[in-house]
Amino acid sequence: MATALIKSPSINPRYACFKLSIRTSRIHRRGVYAGERIPSGRKVIEYTGEKISRRETKRRGAGNITYLFTLDDYWTLDGAFGGSGAEIINHSCEPNLRAWTFRGHILYMSKRAIGLGEELTVDYRFSKDVGTVPCRCGAKTCRGTINLK
Repeated sequence: MATALIKSPSINPRYACFKLSIRTSRIHRRGVYAGERIPSGRKVIEYTGEKISRRETKRRGAGNITYLFTLDDYWTLDGAFGGSGAEIINHSCEPNLRAWTFRGHILYMSKRAIGLGEELTVDYRFSKDVGTVPCRCGAKTCRGTINLK
């Protein structure tokens, strides 16, 4: 399975509610950064991508780097195809965003005020039943894996 690397990732302003940029990240490869202060409790960006079935999710999930986000029991969004830029947001065990699934949309909401230039992060909350993925977030409360314990 070939990895679906996003060669030129960008933020789609149609889905972003604040100025955001993509830069090199200390967590993993690239990350998304606040281009302005973001207040607590606000929609920051919607996670978009190609809507794919469970069978296709399993096939595409075999790659080393994926941009898959489970929407519900049947559908997954693949941010490598039609992504808003939210697919570049990295994992942290102490995230500043939370994912909220609402009426078939995945919205990233700010958990607290986010400062200008701060990297946006979300807890990926991988199942403990899938292969263990080491975490590199550097948070004080890092659990050591992206997987839930």
